[in-house]
Amino acid sequence: MIQITLPDGSIKSFEQNTTPMDVAKSISEGLARNVISASFNGKTVETVTPLTTDGSLVLYTWNNNEGKTAFWHSSAHVLAQALEELYPGAKLTIGPAIDNGFYYDVDFGDHVVSDKDFKTIENKMLEIARGKHTFNMRSISKAEALETYKDNEYKTELIENLEDGTITFCDHSTFTDLCRGGHIPNTGIIKAVKILSVAGAYWRGDENNKQLTRVYGTSFPKQKELTEYLELLEEAKKRDHRKLGKELELFTFSSKVGQGLPLWLPKGAALRERLENFLKKAQKKAGYEMVVTPHIGQKELYVTSGHYAKYGEDSFQPILTPKEGEEFLLKPMNCPHHCEIYNSAQWSYKDLPKRFAEFGTVYRYEQSGELHGLTRVRGFTQDDAHIFCTPDQLDAEFKNVIDLVLYVFGSLGFENFTAQVSVRDLDNPDKYIGSVENWEKAEQAIINAATDKGLDFVVESGEAAFYGPKLDFMVKDALGRQWQLGTIQVDYNLPERFELTYKGSDNESHRPVMIHRAPFGSMERFIAILLEHTGGNFPLWLMPDQVIILSISEKYEKYAEKVLNLLENHEIRALVDHRNETIGKKIREAEMKKIPYMIIVGENEEQENKISVRQHGGEDLGSITVEAFAEIVETETNKTLKQF
Repeated sequence: MIQITLPDGSIKSFEQNTTPMDVAKSISEGLARNVISASFNGKTVETVTPLTTDGSLVLYTWNNNEGKTAFWHSSAHVLAQALEELYPGAKLTIGPAIDNGFYYDVDFGDHVVSDKDFKTIENKMLEIARGKHTFNMRSISKAEALETYKDNEYKTELIENLEDGTITFCDHSTFTDLCRGGHIPNTGIIKAVKILSVAGAYWRGDENNKQLTRVYGTSFPKQKELTEYLELLEEAKKRDHRKLGKELELFTFSSKVGQGLPLWLPKGAALRERLENFLKKAQKKAGYEMVVTPHIGQKELYVTSGHYAKYGEDSFQPILTPKEGEEFLLKPMNCPHHCEIYNSAQWSYKDLPKRFAEFGTVYRYEQSGELHGLTRVRGFTQDDAHIFCTPDQLDAEFKNVIDLVLYVFGSLGFENFTAQVSVRDLDNPDKYIGSVENWEKAEQAIINAATDKGLDFVVESGEAAFYGPKLDFMVKDALGRQWQLGTIQVDYNLPERFELTYKGSDNESHRPVMIHRAPFGSMERFIAILLEHTGGNFPLWLMPDQVIILSISEKYEKYAEKVLNLLENHEIRALVDHRNETIGKKIREAEMKKIPYMIIVGENEEQENKISVRQHGGEDLGSITVEAFAEIVETETNKTLKQF
């Protein structure tokens, strides 16, 4: 007999070679009908994998992320079979599950696949799925595997990098694929599929390799769920920050300037400035001091910090100067510079904590295929700050940063979020710097603070930064998509590497603890997510233009200018549409630009010294005085812009 521990802590006895599906059936037939994947002792297994030892078993359904991963991984196999049957001679490479679906990279040879072929591929996938074919894993020798794929140089390359005795194939129907495992019980669970797009992708992400065709798809256990997902995709297209950014005249890109380097237009620059001022005001109240550091630094700075060893190969290449042997790097992080600011003076425990903040622009060389609007760029500005404190101050300082992050989220409408404590991967210690003792102290400090603040958090192994663990905030937007926004990190390691000290009450030198924090993360990514979350309808206090004044005809232009001056006296951002267009066209275009309020002025308004107000979306507020309107704006601003 073997002892199986379930997630609720209960332990059940089973015969050796019992499968996860057998365990599910022993609990309930309903559970067994819904189980599609499992893990045993932390390792993904098939639902039909024989269990031969004692261990912990977790059963997954479609409602678990792990279940969806198995579902989409299995769907990728079905896609691969469909493509192989439809396009004889096509060479399959790799096809993983991804967020909300899967893809498969294929060398189609002389075949060209376009959106005209999507329906044919979908029909073939559904035909295969209806066969209810089981997924069966089997081990195979390296020699046999190489023989199987002797005509496929891509699979051959993958197999050559594997050890004999670790290679497995997955069979279903008449199809076989090189695979590590993790499948649903059978293809019949796949009820709805959709091919979403095709794109070019270099083999193994290397632009020196051949370009393949990447076929993206998604699948669901019910047609209704696919329909709902496709409707969500359509809404996401309307909210795409690249589309909205162009319509609202916020930012642009230039091939001459370079890929991944955004150019902020006047309205976008003003939006950034308001976000910066909003955070600067809160930071000032919290005791932060603003600093400014250069865009470059000597290579040795980043060697000392460890960033060069971790990011050097993937970053911009060193900048050489006329002096032999002198090298500079574009700044990949602000923290080494802030360490040197701390090192510029001698500190006592009475001086701490020191809180240095900067809106610092940093540079990372992202691959061109990974660039995406503002969410993945090569130059971006972080709302960075670093707190240098005593170990006794760490808990209070960390909790204060949590309060600041929650204030930012609340003022910008991000109400639905969870927290993630990102810790080391204990199986890969070489990924990190510093002592085990310091890591343990830092991880426990974050867990204690998150617990005391009542945060809903999970602990994720392997997601820490190379120098320390962190608390990441995972925000759900209006479309239910999850984004990582805001991060707080505890770091015992950089203070050691930079030999930072303070004099304690015992008159001895001590090492400070360092907290890294960025509530926005980066201005570029934050604005992109905020654009898509709000659909461009920012909180009133943040809108580039809060009001547009539309005159019925040229006769009332002077009165429109008078109204503009009165609004500016109330610090309301407004502009006048002077164009010789119909009032109907002006209203339609103001709606498209998502300006919160339209003020319409004509003969009646001028005679009564009032304004007619129309809200974005069509609601008419009637004829009121400018002073009454200013009170409406102030009330709405105070409602959304919370006090810190």
